[in-house]
Amino acid sequence: MRLLFLGDVVGRAGRRAVVEHLPRLRERYKLDFVVVNGENSAGGFGITEAITNELLDAGADVVTLGNHAFDQKEALVFIERQQRLIRPINYPPGTPGKGCGLFKAKNGADVLVINAMGLIFMPELADPFRAIDAEITACGLKQGADAILIDFHAEATSEKQALGHFVDGRASCVVGTHTHTPTADERVLPGGTAYMSDAGMCGDYESVLGMDKDEPINRFLTKIPRMRMEPATGPATLSGLAVDIDDRTGLATRTTCLRLGGVLSPTEPHFWVE
Repeated sequence: MRLLFLGDVVGRAGRRAVVEHLPRLRERYKLDFVVVNGENSAGGFGITEAITNELLDAGADVVTLGNHAFDQKEALVFIERQQRLIRPINYPPGTPGKGCGLFKAKNGADVLVINAMGLIFMPELADPFRAIDAEITACGLKQGADAILIDFHAEATSEKQALGHFVDGRASCVVGTHTHTPTADERVLPGGTAYMSDAGMCGDYESVLGMDKDEPINRFLTKIPRMRMEPATGPATLSGLAVDIDDRTGLATRTTCLRLGGVLSPTEPHFWVE
């Protein structure tokens, strides 16, 4: 199975990059399943129903979220009816929406997608390790799911690495989101789980984490907010992780990052175009 994960979509520039490139990528690489993190897609803060549908129509099978999941208040309502939009699983009981789901891939495989949020330098939620462990125990590889992808929305690299090793051999892929900067540690762990500490963002990298540079610089200099943060609007880089998954075991056989457009050095999954 061929799986593609795209990191945090930031504002209109990020959405435009997904809409422009993802349909072609699905066709070119014959992708079976695509997950997109959309938690910054509405002006950098949250997501709307219209944007959710835009990302799904562009080729995403599932849209994941993070700490900005409910910044747009309408998300509290529409997340209940949008089955392909999931928020972190370790939100308190009673939070609208769901933190995981079993979804059908293009090749007919059942893919369990789990979204979780870290605890270090993040809002205080329940233990993500135990929440994830419960789900992959209940719906394990080749027992309830043909593949398992975990989007771990976390700040600390140590927490992300620890989770990767915690589920190694029990999940197909663990990919970090939230820091908006792609890391260079993509690899298949010893037990067969594809891992990357952060997929980066789909947004304008001539920015501060996807936001127009002026206001973040002002806040570092003066400690006084002058205006609302606004997403940068220049050419965006599409950033993500490509994973080949063995249909027999549900484990990863190879993985590499994908970067397309914008100002970062481009790279593509060459094992899909050999």
